[in-house]
Amino acid sequence: MSDSPDDLFNYSSGRWLVNNDLRLAERRREFDVDELCRLAAQSVGRSSQDIDTFVKLAEGGFNRTFLITMHGGFEMVARIPYPVTVPKFYAIASEVATMRFLRSSGLPVPEVYDYSPSSDNAAKTEYIFMEFMRGTKLSNVWLELEEPDIVSVLRQLAQLESRMMSIPFPAGGSLYYTNDLEKVAGKTGIPLNDERFCVGPDARLHMWYGRRSQLDVDRGPYESAEAALVAAARKELAYLEQFGRPLLPFQRERREAYEYKEQSPSDHIKNLERYLLIAPSLVPKNSALHHFRIRHPDLQPSNVIVSTSSDSNQLQIVGLLDWQHASILPPFLFAGIPGRLQNYDDPVSQALIPPSLPANMDELDQSEQSHAMGLYHRRLVHFHYVKNTEEYNKLHHDALSDPVSMFIYRLFDQAGAPWEGETHALKATLIEATEIWERLTGEGVPCPVVFEPEDLRKTKELSAKLQVADENFEGCRSMVGFETETWVSNEHYEMAMALAELLKLKVLTAIPEEEIRAKTEANWFLYDMDEKDYM
Repeated sequence: MSDSPDDLFNYSSGRWLVNNDLRLAERRREFDVDELCRLAAQSVGRSSQDIDTFVKLAEGGFNRTFLITMHGGFEMVARIPYPVTVPKFYAIASEVATMRFLRSSGLPVPEVYDYSPSSDNAAKTEYIFMEFMRGTKLSNVWLELEEPDIVSVLRQLAQLESRMMSIPFPAGGSLYYTNDLEKVAGKTGIPLNDERFCVGPDARLHMWYGRRSQLDVDRGPYESAEAALVAAARKELAYLEQFGRPLLPFQRERREAYEYKEQSPSDHIKNLERYLLIAPSLVPKNSALHHFRIRHPDLQPSNVIVSTSSDSNQLQIVGLLDWQHASILPPFLFAGIPGRLQNYDDPVSQALIPPSLPANMDELDQSEQSHAMGLYHRRLVHFHYVKNTEEYNKLHHDALSDPVSMFIYRLFDQAGAPWEGETHALKATLIEATEIWERLTGEGVPCPVVFEPEDLRKTKELSAKLQVADENFEGCRSMVGFETETWVSNEHYEMAMALAELLKLKVLTAIPEEEIRAKTEANWFLYDMDEKDYM
């Protein structure tokens, strides 16, 4: 009926070049297979005797999904979180409420049959049972799409985003069923017009990451744009005051720029305090950007299901998947082109120039042609996302096309990010805020933060060193061929390990000084490392 239990419990979709054993342990989840099947069948009015197969469907960053097929062909999905997925209870409770609420608002979201936000049940795991969306992941066809299909899909995405962003909410945070929130928090959130739903604590990952889940801090509901603007920074401040201690930067490829010295949490505390001083002045003048709205937390092609419609032969978006960690915020705090759809580093995309292929395309060799096609594809996607957002989603476009709004979002993002032994990104953006202060706030508002000239000079020097380190890292990454957290596919693992070893030898041999060579090797970015101080 199913894969072997160990295969069902273990992560098998790839491996990591760094801390592979730890990553696998974080994702191993044992549960009672028979009971999960019984509960799943029960959720759709069937019995476990009706189940034909139970197989692993996919594994993501936070969850494992299983496909359950019944006799007669009915298919459904069971999804369970990894033990490492946080916030406990809130992650599942808010995702289910979000999906059911958006589905009732007419968005193409899978139907939820049943769920358990705690592991206190017969299956011994949290779970969501939901509809299996028939179709193809957009990521599977993304690079082969012809231009009309790209334009059509991006138009549909902009229209769907417009529909979800036009729903008003009374506060910021994440969405819950009122009775779920009462169970875990002992209090109710801020009710919607449909009082079964309410806005409660913000379920975004960085609010709960590592030991942050132990903190008693304000995670919402946020009753004003300013409250939303400061909550994540205050959380990080509380974390550093309780757990902070000097650390080498977590990103080891950047340690050389810091002369291999531990960085003090007090520097980051100082920058968070600077952020909190200027935050009240950062709320935009355009009051439409203050109202609380919801947006998909990870709108990338692998979370979009498409299907070819029989009458028009055009791709239709039939499903938006993976609503975990969705939050409700003012638009100026979530505006932006989704990561896999943007091409910001390219001046052509930044200027929104309609893209075109090189005139001498026929004369280029094969590798030049494929490079030109890749660039054209990225530009096309960026251009049409913005153009369709302009046409169909004015609220998002207002925030997206306003450099001040986008700058505030970047600052907000850096102030809330978990501290990993570096404060540079936040500090450099704070410096930029002091330099463009009048554009941010208008005339006549004095800036409460001042940096000394010597401090500015040192920060600029460090910026240059870190930029070189980051560029070198990207070069290494494309040479070895790994993704986020050094993930590689099973097929590429042996080759990646060999390439990583070759790269290390090449780098070390090029360093004549023994002392520098020893430091480089001790901090090599593809060795296993102890991560617990960074949690």
